Order: sequence, then C-alpha cells, then structure tokens
Amino acid sequence: MIGSHRLRRLAPLGVAAVLALALAACAQSYPNTTFTPHSDLGRSIDFLWNRLMFFGTIVFVLVEGALIYVVIRYRRRSEDVTPPQTHGHVLLEITWTLIPAAILAFIAVPTVRTIFQTQAPAPANSLVIEVYGHQWWWEFHYPQYNFTTANEIYIPKGRTVDLVLRSKDVIHSFWVPQLAGKRDAIPNHTNHIWFTPDSNMATTVWNGFCTEYCGDSHGEMHFRVVTVNPDQFASWVTRQQAPGFFSPPPAPAAPAAPAAGATPAAPAAPTPAAPTATPAQLAAYILPRAQVPDYAIPHTPFPDAIKFDDKLQGDPAAGEKLFVGAGTCNACHTVAGNPLAVGMIGPNLTHVGSRIAIAAGMYVNDKPHLSRWIKNARLMKSGVLMPTLGKGQYDPQTKATTPSGLSDQQVADLVAYLQALK
Repeated sequence: MIGSHRLRRLAPLGVAAVLALALAACAQSYPNTTFTPHSDLGRSIDFLWNRLMFFGTIVFVLVEGALIYVVIRYRRRSEDVTPPQTHGHVLLEITWTLIPAAILAFIAVPTVRTIFQTQAPAPANSLVIEVYGHQWWWEFHYPQYNFTTANEIYIPKGRTVDLVLRSKDVIHSFWVPQLAGKRDAIPNHTNHIWFTPDSNMATTVWNGFCTEYCGDSHGEMHFRVVTVNPDQFASWVTRQQAPGFFSPPPAPAAPAAPAAGATPAAPAAPTPAAPTATPAQLAAYILPRAQVPDYAIPHTPFPDAIKFDDKLQGDPAAGEKLFVGAGTCNACHTVAGNPLAVGMIGPNLTHVGSRIAIAAGMYVNDKPHLSRWIKNARLMKSGVLMPTLGKGQYDPQTKATTPSGLSDQQVADLVAYLQALK
C-alpha cells in the first residue's frame, strides 16, 4: 500500500516532466546547438557523431536483442529441473571476440581521420586571431591588423580563421557551438583551432562560451562571434584600427587680430595633435543592434541593491578626463590613441561602445547596466578584479563600504564617454 501511494504521488511529477520535454522539443530555435554546424570543422565533427551514433545504435539493438532472446530462450521453466551447464564454447568465444574488434575498427577509422583533420595546421592565408583567456573574460588580438578587442570578434564568411589559444591564468576552454569544437586554452602552452565559416550564411551573431570550470564566474564567461561579408569585415577592421574617439576634433580657432599699435604676439608652439579618426574610419561597418538576434543579447538583471539615477545626463569630455585621472580606469584599461590609457589588466576599451554586451557577455551594453557596473562591478559579477568605484558602495570582496569614490554624476560622465567609443 505504501508503494502504491508513493507511485500515485509521483505520477503528477512524471506527467509534468513529460509535458516539459514535449514542449522543449517543439521549440524552433536552438542557438547553441552543435547539430546545425556552419563551418567545415563543425561538419567534420557532426559527421563523426552521426557515424558513431549509427554504429552504436546497431550494436545496441543487436546486443539487447540477443540479451532478450537468451533471457526468454534459456529461462528456468521449472523449480525442479536444473538447466544444462556449459563450461566453454570455442566458436562462441571467438565470435564474441571478433565482432567487437570489427566494431572498434569501424569506429576507429573515422575517429582517427577526423582527429588528423582537426589537428592539421591551418592554411597559410588564414585570418589569425590570438585568443587569451582571463578570469573571467576573453581578449582577442588580430596580429595581421594590429588591434585588440575583448569579448567580441568579427570574422569574414568564407575565409579560414586560425585561433591561437592561450591563457593568462588557469585552464579555460573556447567553444562556439555552431561554428567550432571545443579547444582548451592552457597556461604556458599554445593550442590552435581553425575553421572556415560558410560563405552562404547570413550576417549574424553566434554565442561562445568557456567550457572548462575556471573559478567563481566561469558560468558568466561568454563572448560573441559576428560573421560578416568580406567587405563588411574589411570595413570593420578599418574602424578597429582607428584610435578611440568620441567626437570629431574641433576646428582650431582663428587667432585674434592684434589691437592697433600693439606688437603682434609670437605664434605659439604647435601642440602635438592626438590621433584622430579619418572619415572612412568614422563611417566603417558595425553590426546594427537591430540585426543582433535576441539569443545573443543578455537579459541578466542588475542587482536592485545598486541604486543609480538613470535620468542623469553625462558629459563625454568630462568622462574622458575622469577616465585618465589618477587611480581610476586608465590604470587597468587601454584606449588606443590615448597615451594616458595603456593599462593591461582589464579588457581593451578602445571601441567598447560598439559592443553588444559588457562583463564578458553577462549584461547588455546600455546605460543602466554600464552605470551600475562602473559603480559596483563586484556586486554584479563574483570575483572580478575591477574595484568598487561608487561612493558609499559595499564591496562584497573586502566586506567594507567604499568611503570615497565616484558620484552618480561622475559615473554618468564615464558612461557617456565609454558609450561614445565606437
């Protein structure tokens, strides 16, 4: 009776589980699936999976069929009769040794062939991207074009991409489910993985992940891969090679005419101009936000404990001065073209305003999330190195309240500057 009652109590849970699985199977979008590959490497892995699943299914059916046959054919039919005892059968033993050997051969040949395909050196004309895993974000360097970005890369369709994988701290693992297989990024060791995105697919965004546990925020160590047409990629590279800028440089003011009878002042020594963007760099390609699929836009809410007045309007010029001020952002971050912002600890922020997400894909890149991230990053993502900058904010790592720091207006100025770096 107790067992029957327990089964009746668990029955609704079983029905709910079956319905949940049925509803999940009806979904039309699987953005992180490996079963719809869009590259040569992805198809090689998919072919191997299908082949092994095919042979594995045959083995399962034959073994289970033989097991059921033996259970029924040789079951004990009477309590009074002892079944015949078999102490050896040479033919049977040879058979069940040869069959698994043949099965292993069918499995080994495509497996070894795929291993050699995926471990071969990349073609000579590949696009090289150096990938560095950090706790907990990704750094991407394009050595052929001499620029660096973070947590987001663009690659051209139809061109082979050679990813050079390294780690700055612990073991990470690089994975873009619909484009490439997994490959570890290991300290003091260089790994490679290369693939060619399909040339006929649409311009879109793919999710990438770290798939090797690497600490507190391993589950929030994402990145985005944007596949674009070759001409769009070339245009994007043009923009990435530009220095960080938030507005075209102002035109120099005309010198004032000297007063009557006054001695003309000697011309001032020219001030070296900071690197500025060309019109071509200003107009270069960035994937429009409207074309970013919803699955690539993070929907993580920010903590309610971080209060901020979102109505504040920031001044990008004031934000730039704060960015390079003593003890603030420039100690950890780089903005290309700004000689006072050459930090190497945190992500490169040269064109951060054009990125889809912040905090390694954890939060959408907009004013509300970026403001709170600057104010108290450690409360928004566990274990990050970025200090708590907001005045009066509680730091969950030091277990103390920041006595001094940035006001909300200063944070708004920094946000305005960073969002303008496109």
